[in-house]
Amino acid sequence: MNTLLEVSGVSVSFDGFRAINNLSFQIGSAELRAVIGPNGAGKTTFMDIVTGKTRPDSGRILWGEKGVSLIGMTGANIAQAGIGRKFQKPTVFEDQTVQENLLMALRKSRGPLSVLFYKPSRGDLDQVEKFAQTIGLQDALMRVSGELSHGQKQWLEIGMLLAQDPRLLLVDEPAAGMTPAEREKTTAILVEAAKTRAVVVVEHDMEFVRRLNCKVTVLHEGAVLAEGSLDHVTKNQDVVDVYLGR
Repeated sequence: MNTLLEVSGVSVSFDGFRAINNLSFQIGSAELRAVIGPNGAGKTTFMDIVTGKTRPDSGRILWGEKGVSLIGMTGANIAQAGIGRKFQKPTVFEDQTVQENLLMALRKSRGPLSVLFYKPSRGDLDQVEKFAQTIGLQDALMRVSGELSHGQKQWLEIGMLLAQDPRLLLVDEPAAGMTPAEREKTTAILVEAAKTRAVVVVEHDMEFVRRLNCKVTVLHEGAVLAEGSLDHVTKNQDVVDVYLGR
């Protein structure tokens, strides 16, 4: 496996509380991984560390083939290096159409003038159409994003992240608040995305994790408690005690 992200021996404390405790984690360049664990297990802090929002007290976070350290890099630089993050609540530009949202995500040059005088090329529009098909919104390109259902807004946000072409996508609880049909569709989008990049899904919903059919990392008290298939980790007595037995 070509390791894309390697977290080793990372710890973080907040006011004496150890949120992440000697955590080690690796993911390959085209891999789907689910991260599960009870509340307070360190799942959000783990994503905060990888995206530069929280700086670890100790340990290493190495990125890409060259093993570049992410520690001390700004969130913006980490995003430019190819790490995209989707938060639980979708953040799309509600007054803009689906097409405009995707075009904004696509824009290469970020200078104020280039944004002001931006005219999408045929190639840009073709790319946006391709992303809209990937997320199942090709028939909604001209709809104002505020009119979309909760599930569709989640897909649009995933599409906007994909338009930035990240090598690693961190997705926080994508299935929350979705209908069964929307959840099925979300599974398909994430599985497809993981064919060409690394995708880490933090999720509470075991049924959704089962559908992803991927390797699972269980966090507990800021450390990896178990790793393997969902069936493997759910048979682990430690996991049963801290998570499923509650």
